[in-house]
Amino acid sequence: MIYVDPKILERVNVWLTPFFDEETQQQIKELIAHNPEELEDSFYKNLAFGTGGMRGIMGVGDNRINKYTLGKNTQGLSNYLKKQFPDKPIKVAIAYDCRHNSKELAKLVADVFTANNIHVYLFSDLRPTPELSFAVRYLKCQSGIVLTASHNPPEYNGYKVYWEDGAQLVPPQDKEVIDEISKLQYNQINFNTNKKLITYIDKDIDQAFINAALKHGTFNTPQQEKNNTTIVFTSLHGTSITIVPEALKQAGYTNVHIVQEQAVPNGDFPTVKSPNPEEPEALTMALELARKKDADIVIGTDPDCDRIGVAVKNTKGDFILLNGNQTMVVMTHFLLEQWKKLGKLNGNQFIASTIVSTPLVQKVVEDFGVFYKESLTGFKWIAKLIKENPNLEFIGGGEESFGYLIGDFVRDKDAVTSALLVCEIATQKKAEGSSFYNYLQDIFKQYGCYQEHLISIVKKGKTGAEEITEMMKNFREHPFNEIAGSTVIKTEDYLIGIATETKTGKTTKINIPHSNVLIYYTQDGSKIAMRPSGTEPKIKFYISVNTAYHQNCKKELTEKISTIISSLKLG
Repeated sequence: MIYVDPKILERVNVWLTPFFDEETQQQIKELIAHNPEELEDSFYKNLAFGTGGMRGIMGVGDNRINKYTLGKNTQGLSNYLKKQFPDKPIKVAIAYDCRHNSKELAKLVADVFTANNIHVYLFSDLRPTPELSFAVRYLKCQSGIVLTASHNPPEYNGYKVYWEDGAQLVPPQDKEVIDEISKLQYNQINFNTNKKLITYIDKDIDQAFINAALKHGTFNTPQQEKNNTTIVFTSLHGTSITIVPEALKQAGYTNVHIVQEQAVPNGDFPTVKSPNPEEPEALTMALELARKKDADIVIGTDPDCDRIGVAVKNTKGDFILLNGNQTMVVMTHFLLEQWKKLGKLNGNQFIASTIVSTPLVQKVVEDFGVFYKESLTGFKWIAKLIKENPNLEFIGGGEESFGYLIGDFVRDKDAVTSALLVCEIATQKKAEGSSFYNYLQDIFKQYGCYQEHLISIVKKGKTGAEEITEMMKNFREHPFNEIAGSTVIKTEDYLIGIATETKTGKTTKINIPHSNVLIYYTQDGSKIAMRPSGTEPKIKFYISVNTAYHQNCKKELTEKISTIISSLKLG
């Protein structure tokens, strides 16, 4: 006889009541009979809002993405919106990406909103996530939803919630919404759509978004220089194909080559192991085309077009994929140079980044006399900084995971405007007899050579989540005194919001919201951060090292990173 935990069975039985459709009930019965482990993972908890919203595997159960979990979320959000805006008509914008079931789930979410007398602006076809953030503000909506799981495997989907400022929810508001959802039983979801309250949107919003991207992401580069720049672009089967080629065309880039095999949106992502521009393998086909066309720059975006991967030629003429920190540093430096040339820097501007990103960004920003502000990982926190600093102009901001934002017309990472900006950089540097790669080396020469490395450890299912919890507990209870032979001089524990100087024991408060992150700083300038994911059973280790620029600095830093990894004993 197959044993099922009584607490799990209690949750399962709710889904076997008449409110749930026959197909759902049949799938659950199959799990009970043949796959108790999958049943447990499907029901042992509710999907949680993390740094990237709510994301999970599609299927039946409380811990899966399906019509009932999304319906319940939407019903709870509808109730919350009515409490927050009691005296005005409520409007919500909805977008979706290329993933399986995204279009159908987006329509279902729209149905629940309209059943609650909320007007919905629904994109008629797939669109980039940053365009949804833009549309929320442009259409003066109170909220927005995008159905996406970013670059997760094909079996995943997700649900990101945006507020009226175009940014994702942050505490305490996310908890308030979750509390509203938690009050509900599934049979309280209103699926009775009011089709009159759905307005389909597409080309008008596209053009308004492109206009704003052109304004913020281009800097008077002469047309002749643009004609001399060869660009290779891949959408990796995602949403960027709907916007990026047109934005580049309107910016004046005439020599753009699209990887046709990856241009058709497809939730199976058939030509890549992972549709993630952070992975060098994802850009293999784009690099092949770039070599054939002797391109100057290669751009790849993830399925929902918020992350951007950039490959450029090094001094030997070989293409290399820049990491997110390197791209962020170059874009930041270029933006600051342009603002300075235009006489727009007056001390009332700021650049933002995250606690796990390269420290080099701060050095660059402060050198230009601009405020540097730091946040937790995730662009909802950078958007929060924009909202909290209305007297400062936001120039741009980014994080190590290939995301960047230029200007405040979007409040999430934006690969559309970023694509325009990296093309501007490549074009202007080529015209100067330099290159994107050489520009990065110039920055290293001025500020020091920095190198970062990311380790991701995935632990699947309920037991995996427990293992990660135990790992973080162990790091806290048995802290490192030294790492790779270098003394730890400071520890920052964001869970309790305290920074501790190792030598003196002196503590200071960290003025950033609490989060399960631990960061070590060592005598030789290294920085090691540990952070479990908020949406999946994964723990990440972010390593940053630096040295004065010299001919073999990259080799020195690579060896230093290897030594640090050995010291951490991650198994």
